[in-house]
Amino acid sequence: MTKTLEIRDLWVNVEDTPILKGVNLTLPRGEVHALMGPNGAGKSTLGKVIAGDPSYEVVRGQILLDGEDIAELEPDERARKGLFLAFQYPVEVPGVTIANFLRLALQARYGQEVPLTEFYGKLQRAIETLEWDEAYVTRYLNEGFSGGEKKRNEILQLMVLEPAYAILDETDSGLDIDALKVVAKGVNAMRGPEFGALVITHYQRLLNYIVPDVVHVMMDGRIVKTGGRELALELEERGYDWLKEEVGA
Repeated sequence: MTKTLEIRDLWVNVEDTPILKGVNLTLPRGEVHALMGPNGAGKSTLGKVIAGDPSYEVVRGQILLDGEDIAELEPDERARKGLFLAFQYPVEVPGVTIANFLRLALQARYGQEVPLTEFYGKLQRAIETLEWDEAYVTRYLNEGFSGGEKKRNEILQLMVLEPAYAILDETDSGLDIDALKVVAKGVNAMRGPEFGALVITHYQRLLNYIVPDVVHVMMDGRIVKTGGRELALELEERGYDWLKEEVGA
């Protein structure tokens, strides 16, 4: 069986208003795909719906994780099956340290106790890759963190939990170039045959550091064009108007 995250004819409403209008997208493990498009296209909605956000009504369609339709599963069930969402705006959780949160999440992911030595080995490798201070993991989850620190913490979680598929929802927003490079370093460290990622972004800038295998463009709740990295470069140079005219969006 081919290991893929596959979206088939996905229609989604918010308060009876259609947001996604028949999205089709296939992300195989071993590949990194970029999802681009103008504001209001539905990109973040797609990421949240894949992860199981209950704010959205799935009217029809399938979300297949390695062949299993997960559209009816709760968010925690999807996470245990290997799905990860890096938030555009990570929330603060006072009273829970990053280290404790990650250990509990890792145990939930595997459904069993994780030896301390194994856990701290994973944590240490991730901290070193992200060029972070170990003191951060003793702090409460995102409390008092800057935007860049929150994004780095999201990638720390990604590296420790080692999901099969990651949805990175505008992880580059608000980052300066140095922070962007570090975040990209963490994502690139995850690349391999058992990992697939969908990188949601407005800008080509991030894709200079996380080079995608495939680029999808979303407009008005649909994927209107798919291509290679050169498509992102063309969008950077020409904007979206030419494509809107081409597809009648």
